[in-house]
Amino acid sequence: MTILVTGGAGFIGSNFVLDWLAHVGEPVVNLDALTYAGNLQNLASLEGNARHVFVQGDICDRPLVDRLLEEHQPRALLHFAAESHVDRSILGPAAFMRTNVEGTFTLLEAARAHWGRLPAAEKAGFRFHHVSTDEVYGSLAPDAPAFTEDHPYEPNSPYSASKAASDHMVRAWFHTYGMPVVTTNCSNNYGPYHFPEKLIPLMIVNALAGKPLPIYGDGQNVRDWLYVRDHCSAIRAVLEGGRLGETYNIGGWNEKTNLEIVHTICGLLDELKPDPAGPYSRLITYVKDRPGHDRRYAIDARKIERELGWRPAETFDTGIRKTVQWYLANGDWVANVQSGAYRDWVSAQYGEPA
Repeated sequence: MTILVTGGAGFIGSNFVLDWLAHVGEPVVNLDALTYAGNLQNLASLEGNARHVFVQGDICDRPLVDRLLEEHQPRALLHFAAESHVDRSILGPAAFMRTNVEGTFTLLEAARAHWGRLPAAEKAGFRFHHVSTDEVYGSLAPDAPAFTEDHPYEPNSPYSASKAASDHMVRAWFHTYGMPVVTTNCSNNYGPYHFPEKLIPLMIVNALAGKPLPIYGDGQNVRDWLYVRDHCSAIRAVLEGGRLGETYNIGGWNEKTNLEIVHTICGLLDELKPDPAGPYSRLITYVKDRPGHDRRYAIDARKIERELGWRPAETFDTGIRKTVQWYLANGDWVANVQSGAYRDWVSAQYGEPA
């Protein structure tokens, strides 16, 4: 028994691989292209572990995917691989269309061919688990109900449009071909191994370096925050018990404005690693807002709780404390991911004052 994971060297994917091997122990074949956000250092603890087989490769490479399915005969394919940063999608949408749309299509077709050849018992047990985002649903008004699985798709960025397209393909392959699929749409993740271009790790890393803490617009954009290891446990629950063809929203029940998040991080750093120069909040800097910036996301995660008994184990207070402590304890990891290209990106993206 084996599973195939795509994007398993990225932030969520690597956390899932580590969590899976710790809790389930079933071997993992891990396919990752190792683009800027894929980092084998995330998986350093698995070096020499025979239950983890890493393959560097592109999910758009159909012969490679076919070979891995034939060679390893996985009982499930869990599809994490994606270009996922909204800002990057605004500046360069082509990569998002290729990975998120063409890549998902390639995986679906390879998995469909593999599934079609399986003996009846193995065919019945096979799963294609598509990992997606709440951003496909668009933006919510301040007093609007949270996103349910029935909320209409209204993507507003090239990133969310590419993920919406991939969700629709997965749904179509279920209805047209009978493919045994499940889809999960998660809220904003945070936790260990998060590449420091996203809000939470960027604020931690910049604060420790004494650099400005850039906040888009007025800082009042709202997101629901999900600790990454809670996300991993939810995916395990859906893979084990989710109904075929269904979508499950996974959220942390933690709606926070960006400004609240940054002040919380500053407060934790003031406590855990005080700066002689003064409170970290002095570094907060407002910058020009992102084009088409969605105002609010919120996940209604009652379906997964009702059907599968899952709820997040972490509150935001416990999860963010663990996250800040991890970054404080893993300065070498941070230093290694901060390449020249990364620094150029942050400068280009956040260099203009509001």
